[in-house]
Formats: sequence, structure tokens, C-alpha cells
Amino acid sequence: MLEELKREVWEANLELPKRGLITYTWGNVSGIDRSTGLFAIKPSGVEYDSLTPEDMVIVDLQGNVVEGKYRPSSDTATHVVLYRDFPQIGGIVHTHSVWAASWAQAARSIPCYGTTQADYFFGEIPCARPLTHEEIEEAYERNTGVVMSDLLKERAAKGIDVLAVPAMLCAHHGPFTWGENAAKAVYNAVVLEEVAKMAANTESINPKCLPAPQYMIDKHYYRKHGPGAYYGQK
Repeated sequence: MLEELKREVWEANLELPKRGLITYTWGNVSGIDRSTGLFAIKPSGVEYDSLTPEDMVIVDLQGNVVEGKYRPSSDTATHVVLYRDFPQIGGIVHTHSVWAASWAQAARSIPCYGTTQADYFFGEIPCARPLTHEEIEEAYERNTGVVMSDLLKERAAKGIDVLAVPAMLCAHHGPFTWGENAAKAVYNAVVLEEVAKMAANTESINPKCLPAPQYMIDKHYYRKHGPGAYYGQK
């Protein structure tokens, strides 16, 4: 079932250790087939060196396992919420990459200090609020998705599309990224880690630094995105 999707998600998962985004099994990638409403996700706790495409677990949007010999990632319920609430999302990544997770542990959004971040994220990368004790006890992974979804909906009401800033930090936890497919979600996770490192270094050099002006963010974001984009080749 969904053999091509399982292979794509397997390949995307293998990019995480290759890009230095995970230690041991601290991360996962999923990708969804919107025509069936099913997604493939990494199995929980299985070492990356031993993963095969057949190990990917197929899950529906109610969180039920449809196919697979393993239990799906412990973060599956978080992925379910994001897929259900945002049909634009085709792939999701969660890691504990050092620089992005450091901002998350500090419960801070990442300000957009320069054009590198603006090229890929339309401004600040937000940090969702911490979960309450009750939310953690009730349904930790699902409520992680709910808190993220609520913030994404608030931002959408202000005109910030979910794919314009395809990343979010979960306070005291770590980063999630997403994209049109699993490979793009991994790409965004790589970029997120780099800009998180740059932002931390920027603040260490100048603790009083200010974010880049909005007109500069606009210029760099829209020259790569949207109908007027002119970066790269046609």
C-alpha cells in the first residue's frame, strides 16, 4: 500500500542523520497522500541504520494504523492534527536539532535578523506556548498539535500563510517543520537549524540587535516566493 509514498518518506527520514539534525532516534518524518487521506510515518524508536521503506507505518487521519508491523512514531498524534487542520501540508518533520531545540527550550521565537532567514521564512519563526499540566496528562502528543494549530490559525487570521513560515518551535520541547511533501519538510528543517544558529550567534555578538526591517524581509521573501519571484532559473 502506498509504496511510492513509503519510499519517499523513508528517504526523507534518512536525510535527518545525514544532515546532522538528529541523535540516535530523536526525530521523525511523515508524508501524506491526500487522495486517500493516509500518511506514512517512521516507526517509533527504530534505528535509522536499519530502516527500510517497508518499515514505514501507514496511518489514517483518525490516528489508526492501517498498515505496518511496527508502532508508528510517538509523535503521530501531533502529525494527525496538523494534517487534518491544514490541507496545504504534505510532509512534516520533528527533530531535536541542537540550535532550534535550544530556542525551543528557552521558549523563544526566533527573530528574523537577516536575509538568510527571510529567504525561506516570512519573518519570525514562532514558538508555541507551553502545554499545561492538564494538557500533558490528557493527551500530550495530540495537544502538542492542537497548541501549534491554534497559533497557526491565529497567524493565518493575520494573513500569514502556513507555508510562508513552515516551522514552529514547541516551548521546552523542539522544532517542527513542514512543506508540500516530506522532502521539502526536511529541507525546511535543515534551513531552520542554520538560521537558529545564526540568530543565536547574532545575539551573542550584539545583545541589543534588532530584527531586520520589514521591507528587507519582504524583498528577500518575495523574490523567491509568489508570482513575482525572480530568484533562480525559470
